[in-house]
Amino acid sequence: MLIQCTRKLLNELKIDPLPYSDEDPLFCWHANLITLNRRKSVVLVNDKNRYVVVLYNLKAKDFKKLDEIIQEGICKTFLAEHIKEEVVEEYMRKANGIIYAKTKDKFSVARMNKSCEVVGYGEDLLKDRSIFQTIVSRKTNRYFVGDGRGGYIRPSEEMFKDLQEFWGKPIFGSKAVKVKAKLELERHNVWRELIIPLNMTFREFHKALQIVFGWRDYHLHEFYIYSDEVYKNRDYKPVVRLVGNEEAFDVPTEIETKLERDIVLSEYIPHYRKLKYIYDFGANWQIYIDVEDVTENYELNHPVCLDGEGDAPPEDIDGETAYENFLKALENVKAPQNFVVRIIAAARGYREFDIAIVNNELKWYCV
Repeated sequence: MLIQCTRKLLNELKIDPLPYSDEDPLFCWHANLITLNRRKSVVLVNDKNRYVVVLYNLKAKDFKKLDEIIQEGICKTFLAEHIKEEVVEEYMRKANGIIYAKTKDKFSVARMNKSCEVVGYGEDLLKDRSIFQTIVSRKTNRYFVGDGRGGYIRPSEEMFKDLQEFWGKPIFGSKAVKVKAKLELERHNVWRELIIPLNMTFREFHKALQIVFGWRDYHLHEFYIYSDEVYKNRDYKPVVRLVGNEEAFDVPTEIETKLERDIVLSEYIPHYRKLKYIYDFGANWQIYIDVEDVTENYELNHPVCLDGEGDAPPEDIDGETAYENFLKALENVKAPQNFVVRIIAAARGYREFDIAIVNNELKWYCV
């Protein structure tokens, strides 16, 4: 594997680069040393498809073993994309270690610098304790970038195509479950049916639910997972509460609480088949989720919405009564406030359920 370093990175590594040699561009990366949140970081950009891998908060001891860290970072990022382990292993075997060289040319450096700029957009998502920033890497790879021919590409999509060609078979594969997610409303029937790969994290599942119900992740959320055991003669017994931020641990509860971020669905599903997702604690939107079926070999790395009905309330609507008033104002075109309500609805992303739009967003934005 050829790692073509900027002068800054070569100086940090204290090495002399080897002469540049032509290799398969799929195994060639440009690398730059940048600062993210005042911490030294390395951004790798693939020569063939502009796919990005971010290594963060590197110390002096880390630069002494950067070979290992680069290889582990590429592996972890590919696995976070839900690429099969055997594909990742074969890619690393074919890469055959690391050779450091100078940057190739000004064009490649310019492309790398643009990727570094995009990485900076995700600084708020950086995990302080981890060198391997798979979430920031994956989000960066969903942005459109120029292809050098007047068009645009998504680096993630291009890398998936290149790895598929390299492997010669589907690069994704996992168990999946079909679930029905129903928003609890008294006067409206709002539900979605999805198929979800079980190697997704609950953080990604949260993103999927935001997409299918048309929300924008403005508010806090949490998951409850239930056993089939009846709890206090009125409900199913909660097994665990999964939360999206550490502040949620300040809320006292008898239920075991964990951060959802790195917990994979298969740790709990399909062993447990009933879940509840609560979003916006002020409005208290509650979505009941039932696991309906299991698929053994699912060849996508993202969820798919199979069916659905009804429109969910937009952001910042404080409960079902407020939603009823919102709908009345929206439907009454003669009302003075109708124009304002329509502007508010558009600003908050309110729209009729459209399965084609939803599935396009599920493909790219469950990160």
